[in-house]
Amino acid sequence: MTDVAIVLAGGLGTRLQSVVKDVPKPMAEVAGRPFLSYLMYFLSTNKIKKVILAVGYKYEIIKEYLKIPENRYGLEITYSIETELLGTGGAIFKAYEQVEGDSAFILNGDTFFDISLSDLEAFARSNSADLAFALLETEHSSRYGSVNCASNGQILAFKEKNANLNIKTIINGGIYYMNKSLVSGTPMPAKFSMEQDFFERNLHRLQAYGKVYQALFIDIGIPSDYTLSQELLKNIIA
Repeated sequence: MTDVAIVLAGGLGTRLQSVVKDVPKPMAEVAGRPFLSYLMYFLSTNKIKKVILAVGYKYEIIKEYLKIPENRYGLEITYSIETELLGTGGAIFKAYEQVEGDSAFILNGDTFFDISLSDLEAFARSNSADLAFALLETEHSSRYGSVNCASNGQILAFKEKNANLNIKTIINGGIYYMNKSLVSGTPMPAKFSMEQDFFERNLHRLQAYGKVYQALFIDIGIPSDYTLSQELLKNIIA
């Protein structure tokens, strides 16, 4: 099984400024711990061994926190440091320079989605997919773009979010599995959006699949869900 994960931890957290200040978004305190600690715990329980943190804004705060072994849950931590904002795509491609194997999991640093990573990889391999998304059905569609899939899970389209529409829809849950060959085989600029510039524009040539999971999901990117996370995650770490 793939035992390397990239965590996008360079977000500025501009929508959280009213409740969280002066720290990178993954370091926002949730139920007495930095949100990042829940991701580290999740990765360790999913048999991940190495975590590459794609960092930028005030990354020294993250390094200071994770220098203590008790905060790492047995994980090897390395850093892919942005000296300027590269966008999600630029950050991921830069982080893949530290991936020694042929694949890695990628996680958003502001979402927690309690799925089985081994199941997601098995799903990808069973479909010969080079890209596999953990998907979620939600009624809060106005906050997210949607994902259209065929009956076998192959992704047919990514759609932009519609701020005026709230209906049940399938969204990207913020975790996916990706073969390194996609990075080495796709020239991209240093700065780009993984979602718009890579996924959407290259979907026609990608073996991209998605699987819907029924699992705890929380996105701390806005104050209301950040408040909700205080209750939902307080007993997650054993």
